[in-house]
Amino acid sequence: MIDIAARTDVRESVRTDAASHPISDGPAPDGTAPLALLTDAGLEVPVLGGATVRHVNLDIAASAPALQAVAAHVVRVLPYYSSVHRGSGYPSQAATALVEDARVSIGRHVGARDGDLVIFTRNTTEALNLLATAVPGETVVLDIEHHANLLPWRDRRVVVARPSIAETLTALEAELAARPAALLSVTGASNVTGEVLPIAELARIAHAHGARIAVDAAQLLPHRRVDLAASDLDFVAFSGHKAYAPFGAGALIGRADWLDAAPPFLAGGGAVDDVALDRVAWKTGPDRHEAGTPNVVGIAALARALAELERLGDTAREAHEARITARLHEGLDALPGVRVIRGFDDADDRLGIATIELEHGSVGLIAAALGAEHGISVRAGRFCAHPFFDRVSARSNGLRASLGAGSTTDDVDRFIAALGQLVADGPAFEYSRTPEGWCPVGDDRPRASFD
Repeated sequence: MIDIAARTDVRESVRTDAASHPISDGPAPDGTAPLALLTDAGLEVPVLGGATVRHVNLDIAASAPALQAVAAHVVRVLPYYSSVHRGSGYPSQAATALVEDARVSIGRHVGARDGDLVIFTRNTTEALNLLATAVPGETVVLDIEHHANLLPWRDRRVVVARPSIAETLTALEAELAARPAALLSVTGASNVTGEVLPIAELARIAHAHGARIAVDAAQLLPHRRVDLAASDLDFVAFSGHKAYAPFGAGALIGRADWLDAAPPFLAGGGAVDDVALDRVAWKTGPDRHEAGTPNVVGIAALARALAELERLGDTAREAHEARITARLHEGLDALPGVRVIRGFDDADDRLGIATIELEHGSVGLIAAALGAEHGISVRAGRFCAHPFFDRVSARSNGLRASLGAGSTTDDVDRFIAALGQLVADGPAFEYSRTPEGWCPVGDDRPRASFD
């Protein structure tokens, strides 16, 4: 095999200077400007009645658009796309360098320790399903989890969260003390409420009772720095599509021993040292679970997205989001007939996510009208966290607005104004409820076409 690590010429040919591709001129002090430029910046969308308006994307928690710098990076590396690790040609060496450089930089971004594995997956769901095959015992989870961190565990014990984070930590500690578990797996931040959990304290509790800890960082990572070493985490899982790199890559990062002992997540080429008809010698390390051709472009995009977030700076990101999140909640609190859902009464740290329920009316209809009449994207439903939502909400569905690095105070103000009008007066057009949800009757918006 060619030693790609020694081929600095290959590495430099596909490496670009991030400083030459600024993602913004910097945020305005009051949050009126976006912190980062995304590929949907300035997007115009049609609304009912024939007009077009600037799109307001408040569905970032589901999937975030790509950073413009990430999209530009993908365009630059696409000519080098090739199969990795075994090709003798220059593009194959370049593609291999992209993947292996990304493995190093992504691991460094999340504070991976020497010996930790960085395994590339499609998304957080796949990463946690992979980890579930490796856990040598029971897993304890909270009922607040996204389905991706609730359903994969084969031997699962669920602790119902208490009204406060403090009480919930006590309940988790009591559960682990009463009956040993191999793993505690928790979300870093709720995708319903945006409330941030104290993951370092959760790690202390888990380790004090002989368990390891895994963190579903799908929501947390795009907003806050996650550091395995600093927080004493054993595993972390996350997705590129929530971190401004929607090109189909995610990662599981953490302790090697369980993962090296687990059966290969995929059986196929690249995961083996040797194959005969009657035996297989499986590799250890990341290769063991990465059979087949990897998503070279997605992996490169994820690495570049995290590098761009680093360049923005943790302090700048948190300050920008805190300003617009406060504005969002102030606006929602002022609207009659609207209630913001909370999971904990002592949660004083939350991401730019707010889920509301209405005293009267359908959040699904309001969400449809926000999109069709105002060009504002939100999400209605239970957000793949059904047990949690059903416990904390009196309604069958909620409406979620979520912010990101490209969000502005104008986005928030347009949403609050439109929501207030729709709650007070109802939609201006007629809608019908279909199997796909609420849809405008006689929708006159042109169908999107990319031919």
